Amino acid sequence: MLTITNADGYTVSTDPSRLDLDRVYTWLSTDAYWARDRPRDVVERGFATSLPFGVYRPDGVQVAVARVVTDSATFAWLCDVYVERAERGRGLGSWLVKTVRDELAARGVHRILLATLDAHGVYAKLGFIPLAEPGNWMELGKP
Repeated sequence: MLTITNADGYTVSTDPSRLDLDRVYTWLSTDAYWARDRPRDVVERGFATSLPFGVYRPDGVQVAVARVVTDSATFAWLCDVYVERAERGRGLGSWLVKTVRDELAARGVHRILLATLDAHGVYAKLGFIPLAEPGNWMELGKP
């Protein structure tokens, strides 16, 4: 498991036992446009089968989350990236995504996809670009 602490005492951890799923569920189901009204059991199953990244204040309270669906070899989908509203503007989201990117690269995973409605600039600063060949991609199911 990965644990990194920054100069302000905030910690990023991939320890699933540290996740505050009550908080994560509330954030996603009430405030995240992509997951609004997502049922609790779906949130729990998603995190149980993914690589979780949590950000924790120095007092241990979780303030951000990201979830990675990956084969840990060639591909990862970064999703459910959320920073608590009161903690935004401090660079925690960028630090979280940079940590995800770097941890996946250390594991040999070099293709990371994500979808965003409004945070293209945040992700671009970390090296994400639009799909080079979007016409090659297809999807099945609810977009």
